[in-house]
Amino acid sequence: MKRAYYSSSIDDFCKLEPDQILGQMTHEHSFDLTAFQRDAWIEQARLLKEILPNHKGKLYFELSIPRMGRRIDAVVIIGPVVFVIEFKVGATTYEAADLDQVMDYALDLRNFHEGSHHVTLVPILVATKAQEIDNKPNSLPEDRLFSPIFCNSENLDDSINRVLNLQLEQSIDCDVWEGSGYKPTPTIIEATLALYNGHSVSEISRSDANTVNLSETSNSVAEIITRSKKYSEKSIIFVTGVPGAGKTLVGLDIATTHIDPKDELYSVFLSGNGPLVKILQEALARDKVARKAGEGERIRKGDALSEVKAFIQNVHNFRDEGLVDLSKPPIEHVALFDEAQRAWTKHQTIKFMREKKNQPDFSQSEPEFLISCMDRHPDWATVVCLVGGGQEINTGEAGISEWFEAIDHSFPHWKIYLSDRLTDSEYGAGEIVNKAKKNPMVAFLPELHLRTSVRSFRSEKVSLFVKQLLDLEEEAARENLLAIQDKYPIVLTRDLDVAKNWVREQARGSERYGMVVSSQAERLKPYAIDVRVKANPVHWFLNGKEDVRSSYYLEDVATEFDVQGLELDWVCMAWDADFRYGNENWGHWSFRGTRWQRINKPERQMYQKNAYRVLLTRARQGMVMCVPEGDDSDLTRPREYYDATYNYLRRLGIYEL
Repeated sequence: MKRAYYSSSIDDFCKLEPDQILGQMTHEHSFDLTAFQRDAWIEQARLLKEILPNHKGKLYFELSIPRMGRRIDAVVIIGPVVFVIEFKVGATTYEAADLDQVMDYALDLRNFHEGSHHVTLVPILVATKAQEIDNKPNSLPEDRLFSPIFCNSENLDDSINRVLNLQLEQSIDCDVWEGSGYKPTPTIIEATLALYNGHSVSEISRSDANTVNLSETSNSVAEIITRSKKYSEKSIIFVTGVPGAGKTLVGLDIATTHIDPKDELYSVFLSGNGPLVKILQEALARDKVARKAGEGERIRKGDALSEVKAFIQNVHNFRDEGLVDLSKPPIEHVALFDEAQRAWTKHQTIKFMREKKNQPDFSQSEPEFLISCMDRHPDWATVVCLVGGGQEINTGEAGISEWFEAIDHSFPHWKIYLSDRLTDSEYGAGEIVNKAKKNPMVAFLPELHLRTSVRSFRSEKVSLFVKQLLDLEEEAARENLLAIQDKYPIVLTRDLDVAKNWVREQARGSERYGMVVSSQAERLKPYAIDVRVKANPVHWFLNGKEDVRSSYYLEDVATEFDVQGLELDWVCMAWDADFRYGNENWGHWSFRGTRWQRINKPERQMYQKNAYRVLLTRARQGMVMCVPEGDDSDLTRPREYYDATYNYLRRLGIYEL
């Protein structure tokens, strides 16, 4: 936890003048110090020096929260309490965004810092010139995490003392607290911002015994890239894993390590997931504008977008550039393909090229063409495929096998790296591994497969539960649910309003919640859910609680195409009759015109099942499933279409609201 600009015992802090403390903090600050920041630090130090002399403990100024790319103004440990303090020097009001900010800091410590899992945490917002509001606590919350306390410069001392006067347990050992592990699990948006701004994957990812260390996987990929350059080799690396295991995080870490075009290892992060690309580009651009503003520099968001688009690109743009000159290699030597399982089959690619790109003689699958672009380099190249199992959700998506077929058919000189622990049925992996063992160009590295989901940081077994639920393994699913439900609530209801209220009540700070549905859920319209009205994923994922277009409003819904590769803290999932339980099996249906039509093609059935897999694995902290009652007076949604699904979920032991 040695991530603070300044830390010391309260006794030592009180002996120093504010200017001395400022000098130490300025030395650690890597940017030009603005007059506003300097004056704020001096005022913070002055206030705390006035109120802390009668207390024992430790103080930290500007404590880094790498997951969020932010710093806490002050953390003060007194007796059994960790006070998390955000100062707004000169502020005359308590802003909702500032309250969310300090609550987010406290939640980060509670969730990801081992020394803070069970201590009393008190977030405090100090708007120095605001009016006094009496919201001081009179009792200890059940989970020992207080709601934010409002203070000004006059009553901060009273607020701290009122908390300390509550009946609390023994004092915190500050050295043990400081030395405790910090094991964050960022969202993909948080991770992208943190990595792009210079943090390493080790700073923002878990590294405990229950998970494969993402740093180990990332380092392994980096070593292969270095070897390929040194020996002028062409190599392809498959990083595989369950939903939420951190595959994209590994890819972003590699990409951000070499984002300078002057670097001979210049790399690009590519994804065919349009919403994900737009969201990450927009998030990086907004962050860059905000950071520059904080440093006293104004830049246009359009200029910031131009810069980040060189780092994260849509794979289709990369493909189209490769069509311009079939002999010219791309400028990048390293190409990272996110969700590589979604690359198109040969049939789908040829059809698209003929109809949309005026390429009548095109004869390759998308994986084969993408590898051929990198193969144009005369010396070396590396392709990194980030592959999720059971994630193909659209027509023509090939899965991992198409990449292997392309290599066998056209690139036998390429070295292949994958994990021998790749056994999940969703990959068709048994056949792939057995075939690969006969290929002398294949090297097996176990760390390239990530078997544990870290998205749902409260329980790594959520993705397994979802797999068991979808595979109708009732006994295993019931047993697994018992193991996770205390840490990761999964609840069930038939009332959409009840479901919406549940996610609102669970979320604290800026924890994001939203409603997701299948893209085929066309008979939820009576509940004001129309999947044909497309939400803007940038607004949905990035905008705040005050914006009706954001996920927080629970009005616009996101489908599997919008949320794949992304996540929410709390999910409200509405379940329609397109994927319904009956006769001890799943029924697959599509609504056309005025009635449901059965889906018979195995490929389309797989896509639909995978769509629900995506929807059910988006929540980091918990979810509610709403299976509506149906209406027997409506021939398109009689109760029988929904009752069997609801009863199946209830049999698994899911708690009913």
